[in-house]
Amino acid sequence: MEISISDIIRSTCPTLKLAVIRCNVQNSETSAELWQEMEAEIARIAANYSIEEINKRLEIAATRHAYKLLGKDPNRYRPSAEALCRRIVREIEIYKVSTLVDIINLVSIRSGFSIGGFDMDKIQGDVELGVGTASDVFEAIGRGLLNVEGLPLYRDEAGGIGTPTSDNERTKISAETANLLMIINGYSGNAGLQEAVDHSLELLEKYASLKQFEVSWLV
Repeated sequence: MEISISDIIRSTCPTLKLAVIRCNVQNSETSAELWQEMEAEIARIAANYSIEEINKRLEIAATRHAYKLLGKDPNRYRPSAEALCRRIVREIEIYKVSTLVDIINLVSIRSGFSIGGFDMDKIQGDVELGVGTASDVFEAIGRGLLNVEGLPLYRDEAGGIGTPTSDNERTKISAETANLLMIINGYSGNAGLQEAVDHSLELLEKYASLKQFEVSWLV
């Protein structure tokens, strides 16, 4: 499976860097130890940011700027990292989902990067990051049809699989997911990306029986 960036994204978002992790893992219910790490990060965000400051975080601000350049209102279609951090500051519960999903959420909250998480075995053919159109039918996880026109959109041969706002039901992580694809979207450039990769691998090894893995970079 090849992953590529379209010319329109390259020209509109020249600072974009993608960190791609492909790995063999084991999903499970979230352990008490992993959730303690999540609660510690929730407490850190709550103590350090007001609701007005969340979208000023470098990584979140850069993703929002990319939305504006592509013609999407980031206040209506918030990047997932921003949405998670806003929930924390507003004292709205962050849900436990599964080990893999919660690891991705934890890395996203800490780093500010919106992260795509996919079951690789459900992806059909190669993947390209392009821009959503009015004709793209996209069933977002837990929220129904999402208007992806103007959003950065990962597509495989069957259609859209993910945006920085939400991933698609078709390729979502499940209890049976054994081959994970994580794409960390660095619209702010290289800063912090390696740390996010290292944190992801550390958590996957600690909680998800990480075996074989491969990290690649798209610029």
